[in-house]
Amino acid sequence: MSSITIPFPDDWHLHLRDGAMLEGVIEHSAKHFARAIIMPNLVPPVVRSSQAEAYRQRILAARPAGSEFEPLMTLYLTETTDPDDVEAAASSGLVKAVKLYPAGATTNSDSGVRDFDKVIPVLERMAEVGLPLCVHGEVTDPDIDIFDREAVFIERVLAPLRERVPGLRVVMEHITTEEGVAYVKDNAENLGATITTHHLIINRNALFVGGIRPHYFCLPIAKREKHRLALRAAATSGDARFFLGTDSAPHPTDAKENACGCAGCFTAPNTMSLLAHVFEEEAALDRLQNFASCNGPAFYRLPVNQQKMTLVKRDTAQAVAATIKTGAGDVTVFDPGFDVFWDVGV
Repeated sequence: MSSITIPFPDDWHLHLRDGAMLEGVIEHSAKHFARAIIMPNLVPPVVRSSQAEAYRQRILAARPAGSEFEPLMTLYLTETTDPDDVEAAASSGLVKAVKLYPAGATTNSDSGVRDFDKVIPVLERMAEVGLPLCVHGEVTDPDIDIFDREAVFIERVLAPLRERVPGLRVVMEHITTEEGVAYVKDNAENLGATITTHHLIINRNALFVGGIRPHYFCLPIAKREKHRLALRAAATSGDARFFLGTDSAPHPTDAKENACGCAGCFTAPNTMSLLAHVFEEEAALDRLQNFASCNGPAFYRLPVNQQKMTLVKRDTAQAVAATIKTGAGDVTVFDPGFDVFWDVGV
């Protein structure tokens, strides 16, 4: 048996949903993370500071008794977002980022951006006040192959956007390609990237081996093995520009297992155990704290958590519940497809 102790981690990309689903899933993030950047793609989306404050209060009310889990709120960028409202939300400390969804790119993104010229005034104001833009980096053009949408977004949208607003601080969320990794490495200032747990573990073959595997379907979709290996190398490198964003995305199991299943992997219950497994495989356990606990706070200009977490490697494989029950239906937990011996110690 061996163990590693790190500063308590944060999740820099998390879906908690709302209502009964929020109440059912929040304990799994609150148990393993001190803070999380909360995604605003509710129905209706969180587009104004007043909505962000109301959502924050619902999250705080749903926390387990005694929990100090801190939701870090975001606003959903639309073509009518008010720069003054964004600046006020940032100045008050309520909002830590604004989220850019290209319209139609993923779950509940229909209110997202189609004409990027219309959001330049908001982005310029964000650059002035130092508020980060979290980017779902995929084009949605029907003529672009779904496996190429991230690389095309970087070339056609992100690079030109950053040239137009050079002071804008950007997080490329849930990168999935070696092109995404390379772009981050080629840009030393004002750019970071989150990497999910599941994209370190599965490639696109996982969706189809032995039949359709709906619980491996996520957006951005998993890519070829060479891309998974590039993500592993980036995550385990210690490079401060890469940090953990689980993109843990709960859906009722019956909404995943149907003719038009939802995109998302629910990894909140087992992310830290899976990361320890991955980092051990890469002989990089000493860098796990950079990825999970230190790099994200540095980008968001927040302190590293003082509380500690100990991960313990057991002699026997650790069982994780296959599903969790919520008032919105059962949710299937991400299955890595291999035995995991690491556990979050008491």
